[in-house]
Amino acid sequence: MHESATMTMLSAEELRIEQAKTLAAPEPRYGLLATMLFAVMDLLYGRARSWSKFKVLEVIARVPYQAWEHVAYIAITQHYEHEDFARRVFDRVRESRRQQDNEQWHLLILEEWIHRHNIAESFLLHRVAPQVIAFFYYQMSWVLYVVKPEWSYRLNVDFETHAEHEYMLFAREHPELEQVPFESLFRKDYGDFATMADVVRQIGYDERVHKHESLAKLGMARFA
Repeated sequence: MHESATMTMLSAEELRIEQAKTLAAPEPRYGLLATMLFAVMDLLYGRARSWSKFKVLEVIARVPYQAWEHVAYIAITQHYEHEDFARRVFDRVRESRRQQDNEQWHLLILEEWIHRHNIAESFLLHRVAPQVIAFFYYQMSWVLYVVKPEWSYRLNVDFETHAEHEYMLFAREHPELEQVPFESLFRKDYGDFATMADVVRQIGYDERVHKHESLAKLGMARFA
C-alpha cells in the first residue's frame, strides 16, 4: 500500500479484500432524496451498470464538495473574527478540494476509456442531462448544508455508498477486466494498477473513503 497525493492506493490483493467487504455488507437503505436521484438516473440510463452511467455518476459526485467549499468561503469572508476559526474553515476548504480532485480523476479515467473504446453516447443524455442533474444536486446540497450541515453530509453518505456498491458490483460482473491492462494518460496521476478491474475496485474504495469522511462529520456543528 502506498500514499498518492490525494488518496490511499491499495494493492491488488487489498482491493479484492475490500471488494468482498462491500459485497458482503447488508443492502444499503437510502433516504428519500437519494432514492429519488437514483430513480431518475435509472430512468434515464437504465438500471444496468455501464461505463457511461458511471461517467454521469462522477459528474454529479463532485457537486457536494463544491457546494461545501462555496459555503466555507462565504463563512470565512462574512464571519472572520478569530484566526482559529479561519484556519478551521480553510481546512474544510482544503479537504473539499482534495475530494473534488479525486472525483475528477475518476471522471477523466472513465471518459478516456469511453473515448478509446468508441462507446456511443447521446449529446443530450450524456452531456447536457448530467450537467442539469448536477446543477439541481448542487443547489440541494448547498441549501441542506446552510440549513443543517448534517443533512447534506447524510445525503452524500447515501450517494457515496451507492457509488461504492455499484463499482464493486461492476468489477464482479465483468471478470474480463481482470485481463485488461490499465493503460492511461492519467496513470502517474491516479495510481499504477495492473488491470482495469483493479482500477474499478480502487474507485469503489475511494467512494467508501469519501463516505466515511462524511460520516465522521455527522453530528458535528457547522465549523464548530
